[in-house]
Amino acid sequence: MRFFNTAGPVNCEKHYCVPPLERFELSEIETLIAQEKYFVLHAPRQTGKTSSMLALMKHLNRKGQFKTVYCNVEAAQAARENVDQGMKDIVRELAAMARMYLDDDFLENEKGRFLEPGASGTAIAMSLRAWAKECDKPLVVIFDEVDSLIGDTLISFLRQIRSGYTGRPANFPQSIILCGVRDVRDYRIHSNRQKEIITGGSAFNIKAESLRMGDFIDMEVYSLLEQHTHDTGQEFTAEAGACIWYLTRGQPWLVNALAYECCFKMKEGRDRSRTIDKDTVDQAKDNLISRRETHLDQLADKLREKRVQGVIEPVLVGKVDPRELPLDDVEYAEDLGLITTRGQIAIANPIYKEVIPRNLTYTTQHGLSQQTSWYVNADGRLNSKKLLSSFQAFFREHSESWVERFQYKEAGPQLLMQAFLQRIVNSGGRIEREYGLGKMRTDLQLLWPLQKALEGQPSWTRWQGPVQKVVIELKILYKSLERTIDEGLKQTHAYMERCGTRDGHLVVFDRRSDVSWDEKVFQVKKVFENREIWVWGM
Repeated sequence: MRFFNTAGPVNCEKHYCVPPLERFELSEIETLIAQEKYFVLHAPRQTGKTSSMLALMKHLNRKGQFKTVYCNVEAAQAARENVDQGMKDIVRELAAMARMYLDDDFLENEKGRFLEPGASGTAIAMSLRAWAKECDKPLVVIFDEVDSLIGDTLISFLRQIRSGYTGRPANFPQSIILCGVRDVRDYRIHSNRQKEIITGGSAFNIKAESLRMGDFIDMEVYSLLEQHTHDTGQEFTAEAGACIWYLTRGQPWLVNALAYECCFKMKEGRDRSRTIDKDTVDQAKDNLISRRETHLDQLADKLREKRVQGVIEPVLVGKVDPRELPLDDVEYAEDLGLITTRGQIAIANPIYKEVIPRNLTYTTQHGLSQQTSWYVNADGRLNSKKLLSSFQAFFREHSESWVERFQYKEAGPQLLMQAFLQRIVNSGGRIEREYGLGKMRTDLQLLWPLQKALEGQPSWTRWQGPVQKVVIELKILYKSLERTIDEGLKQTHAYMERCGTRDGHLVVFDRRSDVSWDEKVFQVKKVFENREIWVWGM
C-alpha cells in the first residue's frame, strides 16, 4: 500500500510521487555533465533534492557512460571545524557509498593511505584522483548536504575539489554536483585559521551553473492526490484539492504532510468510503501547526538569524521596499524557502504565514492569562469589541515590557496582538493572516464557528455550520493620525467586503515616544460606505 511520504527520500514503489527525474531539467544536467562542468543544485529543505539526486545517479549508471555515486557529507557536520575528522568522515562515507551503489571496493580498500596522519588537507582530492585513474569510465560524484559543513572544514572540502579540477576527467571526476539548501556563493565561512570571513564562491570558483529546484506546480499536486484515489478509491473534492494547493503553494513536504494527515492520520480519513473535503483539509492544517511538526518547527531556528529577520520583519509590518533590502539576504531567505519573490516579496505560502508569527510569539501566548470564555456571548458569538477593548487596556499597561522581549521589535505591536488573539481562538477558532506589502498594514480575519460539532461526528464538523468572521486591520502610525485612519478605513472596508463580513475593526499603533498614552488611546465608531468600522488607537 502506497502512502504520502513525509520522511526521507521518495520511493515510487512505496510512495505517491512526482517522478524525481521530472523535478528538474534532466537534459540540462546531462549537458553540463557531458561538458565536464562542476555545478550546484540547491533547494529548500524537504523539497526532494535527495530523491532527485538518487534518481539521477541510477539514471546515469543505467545509461552506462559514467560511474556515478551519491555521497551525503552530513556525517562530517559533527566534526564542526575539526578538519582532520571531517575529511576522514567524508572519505569513509564516499568509500561506503561506492561499495553500496557501484559495488566498487577501490576506495574501501585504499582509504587507509588517504587518511594517514597529517593528510587531512588532501584526503578528498587524493581519493578522487586515485579513484578516477582506476575507473574504466569517467566519474560523476554527487555531494549532498554540502552546506551542513562549517568553517575550515567546508573551506578545505571546497578547495580540495577545486584543486583537482584541471585533472578531469582522466585524473579527477568528470563532473561534481554540490547539493544543499543554499547556493555556494551564499556560504559565509568564518575561518578560524585565517581569522576572516571567506565566501563560498572564492573557495569554489570553478562553478559553471547554479540550478534551483522548485516546488510542485498545481498539476503535480493534483497528480499526487489522484494517485491516492486510483489506489484506494478515496476521492478528494475539487475544493479540497484546491485548498491543499492554496495552503502549500506546492511546497513538497507540506503537500505530502497535509494529504497524509487527511488520509492516514485522521481517524475519519482512514475510512476509504469517505470523500476528503475542504473542512478535512483545514482541520489537517490546524493539526500540523498545533503539533509543531519538525519541518514547521525548524522555521523558528532560521527566523532567529539576523539576515532572515532583515527580510521577514518588513514583510510582517507591510513595510517592504525591495530597494532597501540587501539582494543577498533576499536570495538567502528565498533559498531557505521562507519567501517568494514572484510578483513581490511575500511569505512563501499561507501555512508559513500562520506559522511564522506563531513561532515568534509562542512563549508570549503561554505567558498571557486570557481565557476564551471571557469573550464569548451567551449566543456563542465572539464579542469582538470586548476583546479589542481588553487588548487595548493590556497594551497600554504592558506593551513596553512585552514588546521589548521580541527579537522582531519593529513588528512587536502586531506580534503582541496576534499572540493575544491566538490565545483566545486556540480553543476553537482560527486566524487568517495577510500582509499588506508596501501599505504599512497587517490584515487579520478571526473565524469563529457558531455551532457545536454534530452528535457522533468529529470536532471539526463545527465548521460546517455558520461561522462568525471578524476583520481586524493593523496599522502603524507613520503619517498624520487623520491620514492613517482615512487610509485604514478604505483598506478595512475592502477587506471586509472580500471576507463577506460587517464586523470590522481598524487598530492604529502610535509608537511615538513623545506622545502620552491619553492621546494615543481612543476608540471611535466610524461609518465608511454604509459599513460600521470601529477604530482603536493604541
